[in-house]
Amino acid sequence: MIAPSDPQEASALEAQSTIAEEFAYFGDWTERYQYLIDLGRKLPALPDALKTDAYKVHGCQSQVWLVPGGTAQRLDFSAISDSSIVSGLIALVLRVYSGRSAEEILATEPDFIESIGLSKHLSPTRSNGLAAMLATIKQHARGMLDTQAPDATNGGV
Repeated sequence: MIAPSDPQEASALEAQSTIAEEFAYFGDWTERYQYLIDLGRKLPALPDALKTDAYKVHGCQSQVWLVPGGTAQRLDFSAISDSSIVSGLIALVLRVYSGRSAEEILATEPDFIESIGLSKHLSPTRSNGLAAMLATIKQHARGMLDTQAPDATNGGV
């Protein structure tokens, strides 16, 4: 796992709002795609040792590796793709979800996808891959909360 950094925004909701504002600056989708590519280029490299099947996100046409870390109070994710546009999508997803509590992750719907128009401008395979990444992140958050749940067999003690 790469060393976690603090999220740019205080909450996932604020991150989504800021992403929508940033994308509003661009006049057309050529500029927006270029911005996505630029965001993807800024992702920290993922060591080859972490590019394994254990961290591979299935359901993506491109190769995507997503490495979770942390606790239920703060989950951090590192991720990368072999596709520049998908790496940009990863940068957006990490901005919204990485460094957040499992509860905040599970409570946050990815509204930024619709608000910036991604849902209309991604190919079906990229949309499926994005959905797979989001499902994987939520699955890790759910797993963290499940491991924290009190054991009902001994009265929750």
